[in-house]
Amino acid sequence: MALLKVKFDQKKRVKLAQGLWLLNWLSVLAGIIVFSLGLFLKIELRKRSDMMNNSESHFVPNSLIGMGTLACVFNSLAGKICYDALDAAKYAKWKPWLQPYLLVCVLFHVVLLLVALCCFMTQGSLEDTLAAGLKSGMKYYRDTDTPGRCFMKKTIDLLQIEFKCCGNNGFRDWFEIQWISNRYLDFSSKEVKDRIKSNVDGRYLLDGVPFSCCNPSSPRPCIQHQLTNNSAHYSYDHQTEELNLWVRGCRAALLSYYSSLMNSMGAATLLVWLLEVAATVGLRYLHTALEGVPGPEDPACEAESEGWLLEKSVPETWKAFLQRVRQLAQGNQVEAHGEEVDQAPGAG
Repeated sequence: MALLKVKFDQKKRVKLAQGLWLLNWLSVLAGIIVFSLGLFLKIELRKRSDMMNNSESHFVPNSLIGMGTLACVFNSLAGKICYDALDAAKYAKWKPWLQPYLLVCVLFHVVLLLVALCCFMTQGSLEDTLAAGLKSGMKYYRDTDTPGRCFMKKTIDLLQIEFKCCGNNGFRDWFEIQWISNRYLDFSSKEVKDRIKSNVDGRYLLDGVPFSCCNPSSPRPCIQHQLTNNSAHYSYDHQTEELNLWVRGCRAALLSYYSSLMNSMGAATLLVWLLEVAATVGLRYLHTALEGVPGPEDPACEAESEGWLLEKSVPETWKAFLQRVRQLAQGNQVEAHGEEVDQAPGAG
């Protein structure tokens, strides 16, 4: 028994074809939106590619760009099919291809749904990528004279100012690396010598942060050096007083920004997926309704016909699909065995 059977007369078939034509062109616009979202996300990720450890984070934007392009192609084609559906001569050329086309659309919907789910599920991998990338980038902050790294100081300073953050997990991350280049250190100074000697790796570490960590909203002038030395500043206690620095780490700030972007894009992609499914379901009804017209050579026939999603129930359709797969597999095995038999005498 057919699944979700609906009866159509000629008037309903015309309205269905016209409605699907409009729906498919709306889906083309939706595909453009998905493409644009993927392109925007890719640009945003590329802006801070130096702060990321690998290129895996580009899987989602690349997938959105690809699926948006395919959505435009498939829905443009479906719109043309619906436009030609009520013209006997034009519909005849589409008729042999409708069944394979619908199967390709189902596969497309599955992939689009997976891409939408990926938008919600990449937070963990993105967090690891940002953590490793930021840690590596901070190490190169001082290398303003090294080719290929001279831009890193500017990149990190702009990042901390734009996202109101400091360090990887917090401002104390700057205490663990030498972020001032040796070029700007006076090695004749006793303080510099003592700090370098006190460190096992011979690095110049200090309890200070770059200027970009300063919070301009603080009423007090920025304290960015000797942050843990209470006696170095008037009326200051680093353990109790709220510092006039950005407290949030840049990893959390970037993760929050990109996660909100991807969640919004995932929700938008799900809406597009629903629109795509509706268009394909409607096209399936139009296809089966036209197939059931008593005079198939004349789609404009006034006779009533039936349209459905599946010709049989879901279990029966699944069994028929598995049986067909087994038959194809057995046919391939027979062909391979026949080739071996044909080649055997020649080998002798």
